[in-house]
Amino acid sequence: MREVLWLVLETVGSLLASACVLRLWLVWAGMAMRDPIGHFIFSITEWLVGPLRSFLPRRKRLDWSCLFASALVAIILAAAFVLLYSVRPPSFGAVVLLALSWLARWALWLLIGMLLLQAVLSWVNPYAPIMPMLQTLTQPLLAPLQRRLPRVGGVDLSPLVLILIAQALLILVRSIQPMV
Repeated sequence: MREVLWLVLETVGSLLASACVLRLWLVWAGMAMRDPIGHFIFSITEWLVGPLRSFLPRRKRLDWSCLFASALVAIILAAAFVLLYSVRPPSFGAVVLLALSWLARWALWLLIGMLLLQAVLSWVNPYAPIMPMLQTLTQPLLAPLQRRLPRVGGVDLSPLVLILIAQALLILVRSIQPMV
């Protein structure tokens, strides 16, 4: 029964925290929330981010309320995990470190998912309605690699290199994740 409860909590919590991270990323990239996906992300996170905005205002391109909301969801989820599975209560610092490592992993998986979707759509349907959003979100990360990597047979290998970097970062994050 504990595994079923954790599955539900982890799924809902990780999706909500990832939506907050995506909202943060959309704001940072200057994307309009009028876009269908932006509107969806805004709608499912506004109940959490909206109240936080009263004391954590947006500064330039960084929306502190989105960042705090995603961290808050991750900390609550990590605390639930500890309550369900830990034999002895760990320190609050270990719970926060676990939450931050989960948050980093979710953000990296979000990046990998967007890069894979963008790569597939570039071959299948480069004019798909989601492509402008994917390009706006990934281009700041791909641009430095594109300047350094030559095209091979007209193919841009920078998404593949960025996925490898994200995978290496996932391994690094997992290695420093506390065992609670």
